[in-house]
Amino acid sequence: MGDQKVQEEDAFLRAVRTAPIIDHHAHPLLTRQATAAGKFPLQAITTEAEGCALAATTASLAHVRAVKQLASVLGCEATWSSVQAALESKRQQEEVYEDWVKSCLSSICTILVDELIGDERDNEPYIYFNKFGADSKRLVRIEHMAAKLINQACQEYDHPEMAFSSFIMNLKNAITAKIADPMVAGFKSAIYYRTGLGISHNEDKYQAFVAFQKIHTKRGLLEAEPFSRLQDEGLNEYVIHCLASLISELASPCTKPIQFHISLGENDITLTKASPSYLQSFIKQYPTVPIVLLQSSQPFVREMGYLATVYANVYTDIGLVFPMVSRDGQEKVIRQILELCPSSKVLWSTGGHSLPETYLLAVTQMRKAFETVLSEYVKKEDLTWMEARDVVENVLFRNSNKLYRLGLDLNSPPVFTPRSESAQAELDRAGPDQGEREQSESESQSDQSDSYRATSKFDGLAKLNSAGDSIQYVRLCWHDITGTTRGRTIPIRRAMSMLQSKPDFKFSVSTSALALLQTDEMLPGVSPAEEWDLCADFKSLRVGPREGLVTVMGDFQEKDGSSVFLCPRTTLANTLRLASIHNLEFILGFEIEFVLLKRTGVRQFEMLDGDAHGWCSIRAADHDAAIAVEEAVSKLDEAGIYVETIHPESAFGQYEIVLPASPALEAVDTLIFARQVLSACADSHGYKMTLHPKPYAKATGTAAHVHMSISSPQGSDRNTWESFYAGVLKHLRSILAYTCASPVSYNRLVDGCWAGGTWVAWGCQNRETPLRKIEDSHWELKCMDGLANPYLAMAAIFSAGIDGVELGQKLLLAECTDDPATLTEEQRKKLNITEKLPATLLEALESLEKDESLREIVGGDSVERYIAVKKAEMKMLSAMDDSAQRQWIIERY
Repeated sequence: MGDQKVQEEDAFLRAVRTAPIIDHHAHPLLTRQATAAGKFPLQAITTEAEGCALAATTASLAHVRAVKQLASVLGCEATWSSVQAALESKRQQEEVYEDWVKSCLSSICTILVDELIGDERDNEPYIYFNKFGADSKRLVRIEHMAAKLINQACQEYDHPEMAFSSFIMNLKNAITAKIADPMVAGFKSAIYYRTGLGISHNEDKYQAFVAFQKIHTKRGLLEAEPFSRLQDEGLNEYVIHCLASLISELASPCTKPIQFHISLGENDITLTKASPSYLQSFIKQYPTVPIVLLQSSQPFVREMGYLATVYANVYTDIGLVFPMVSRDGQEKVIRQILELCPSSKVLWSTGGHSLPETYLLAVTQMRKAFETVLSEYVKKEDLTWMEARDVVENVLFRNSNKLYRLGLDLNSPPVFTPRSESAQAELDRAGPDQGEREQSESESQSDQSDSYRATSKFDGLAKLNSAGDSIQYVRLCWHDITGTTRGRTIPIRRAMSMLQSKPDFKFSVSTSALALLQTDEMLPGVSPAEEWDLCADFKSLRVGPREGLVTVMGDFQEKDGSSVFLCPRTTLANTLRLASIHNLEFILGFEIEFVLLKRTGVRQFEMLDGDAHGWCSIRAADHDAAIAVEEAVSKLDEAGIYVETIHPESAFGQYEIVLPASPALEAVDTLIFARQVLSACADSHGYKMTLHPKPYAKATGTAAHVHMSISSPQGSDRNTWESFYAGVLKHLRSILAYTCASPVSYNRLVDGCWAGGTWVAWGCQNRETPLRKIEDSHWELKCMDGLANPYLAMAAIFSAGIDGVELGQKLLLAECTDDPATLTEEQRKKLNITEKLPATLLEALESLEKDESLREIVGGDSVERYIAVKKAEMKMLSAMDDSAQRQWIIERY
């Protein structure tokens, strides 16, 4: 019993100190330039005071405590001047500053962002957070949206009645669009410090028009300033009623919360009218509209807790007191809210804004306060350790996850793909005024329409709208364990309807989907009776591979929304998540080698004529078959995939295209889509495209070389990349089970053919080694072909590298400057080249079965399923002769 209590206490401490956080209310960071220019004073991170009142803040308990905590993290003296100097130093260099931002946000997996604070021109856009591993969504400030539409209506119509009617119509349309927008998590109202919380029960349209008419008259004056701040009694309340009415009218899946700003310490409110109790009649009027009372409602914490207790649609937030009040004050807020309010109705937010230190201090102090208060409750026997753990996980993750319908898994937080160069360029062009882009719904959709915006969930409606009117079908795909791309095709009408009415886009698929051979034969012992959800990841959406289609990759999920760890795409995502813990991020560039065969009949193909075909031969580049390749490259370009080069390879009909470098998950999605485009274009020209590793016994084989770079700052550290690639070499024999995934793959792995050879070795620019170093962390893996599942292959490679980094593995193999096969045994021994690559798939699988550390990192269940499928596949192929095998593989790959 004693051991069990210790384990339960440990579980609580792990949760309170490390549980991932959904920050359901925050604001943008300033740009580095605005930060360096002092647009937000550093001493304001612990106070709402402004102007002259700000000078006294350095004497507050909150400030003194923050100095000590920042100094501890920064490694400087615990004085205000030392902390200022250390932070100023971090702001001088962009990479150093971004590393600091990332560390400040390290506990936060998701941020819901109200973009309106300060001068928006000085702020980063909300998606900037994604760069640091915090998936972001927007909170729409309803008064700001209404003010823009009022200004627009006043400009368009001279008559106030017509202008008012136009405003109301546009407001309702805009609200409806935002409710349907998957990148909008909810709405926020600042009526608290505009006209007060005493919202009248009646939706008085006449009083709203009277207030609007005054604005219209002022707006019509010569040289009048644009209307920008809605703070007019009657009109403010009418706007809130419009919002709540539209939310309450919609079906449950589209319901989105309204946050009410109820903050502590601001100087533009009337404190006597600031109690959330003024909202009581409004709460009763809209019982199906979720309402969140923000920022602890200080000093009305108990009133806020009471409302959340007695009304099912009300939730409390205990943010912003961290780090704005003293330690005792923070602990009292937690105690007061838990006096009456169920922990299932309590949310937490940083309220962070402007400077990254606001996030760091909020998280640090919140964790300490929760640990202190809940530990006391356990010691008093009010809670058990496991009940205390549930309180922490409810407040920090589960409650927000459920309320905002984020669909996340506490045990497997979202994976975040580093921003690609194209997306970064788009972000740079967008500039700090991204938040201003709410002039129309079309502009909002345009902002979300570019590929890979570094968000884990995408605006599917906007993406489909931007694809054009010619789109007739959405193809939702997965890549199974055999390396076969499968999918469902959905008419665009159905797809649009689903996206408008549901928070996600998913279809039920039998759990046997990841237990099938290419012939649809199922593994023994697997039942088709159960189902998973295949959930679209719209950031992978591409137009193609044929006219009228868009393709999007999906991830398998359990019916409760949790991850399916057998899913190859999820396996790679989980590996990338583990890599991020070690501050490792990757850029990949794939080369697609393929052979075109002439179709001569049903299931009949023949080799193209030689026609002087040779490596990089211009004559071969002008062959009729090359037209199909060039058409495919044009289609890829239209889909936003900008091929770098095209050239013929050595075998008859063999070509290669080089895909652009991009973050790992995006790169694999792109690889799979590009192969579909190549295949479709070849078919349309009467050719068959194949990835068969050795279609001709006496010709050069066909590979899928991958270039890898560690793109995070640690990638330039020699110790890091040497340990990473030392890990890859250590596990290379096991990795081959994934990268050379078919019995015929091993026909390609021969010495003296630029195929990477047969020895575990590496060399600078040496194409006769399986691992070729190009520059620093940029290396190429040559022992991979097109029959591999690239999600699983890259997961295995990254897992091996992570193992090397975790162990600080040394690069024991010396650089090989020659073909290892041409060296004597003694020469290889001096270079520590002692292992050969597996000669068969069975040998590679046996190596994987024995490789416990790699199996653990990749995921035991995933590895077991992979081995089972591959052994069943080998058994099936063994019944065929070489000719039948060749035909069978060409037909499928």
